[in-house]
Amino acid sequence: MRTLDPSSLPQHVDRLYRAAWALCGSREDAEDLVQETFARVLARPRLVRGEDDLHYLMRALRNTFYTTRRTASRRPVTAATLEDVLAADPRPTTRPERALEVQELYAAIAALPEDSRLVIVAVDVLGLSYREAARALKVREATVTSRLHRARLRVAAELEPAPAPAPEQPQGTGGEDPHTDGVFQGGRTR
Repeated sequence: MRTLDPSSLPQHVDRLYRAAWALCGSREDAEDLVQETFARVLARPRLVRGEDDLHYLMRALRNTFYTTRRTASRRPVTAATLEDVLAADPRPTTRPERALEVQELYAAIAALPEDSRLVIVAVDVLGLSYREAARALKVREATVTSRLHRARLRVAAELEPAPAPAPEQPQGTGGEDPHTDGVFQGGRTR
């Protein structure tokens, strides 16, 4: 048994970070997990068996991961409401074409009926999950999904470019008699 040498920790940061990333699934959470593990290990002297510090640190990392998950699961989950979230700055000054697209998109969303508009704002603009949006809007989750689908279709149809008008053909080029105007009477053209 020997005491863990704090000066040996920096040589294990990369390997611990890769392991933490695999556990957490995101780089930011992995950085936080490695920092939390080091803070716990350095809080008091640690006794290590053998010469392998990495084995002990990996076990400490795993235990810290599970402890933080258990602690997070016990805390109440608060979902952001539509009033709590600040909208991004609608004035992208560096790209005017993007500003025009955003303006058209917001205009199409604003033209939706209220139920559809609230759902698309909650999920697509604010980034709430379907469950969070259902809670915020006081509807069932299935209602959110169906309203969102219809709202997205309407917005897509609104933003779709209008088809170009067909070129006009001059009179008399279609093989018709120019005096009949193509009117059908009695089963034949006059």
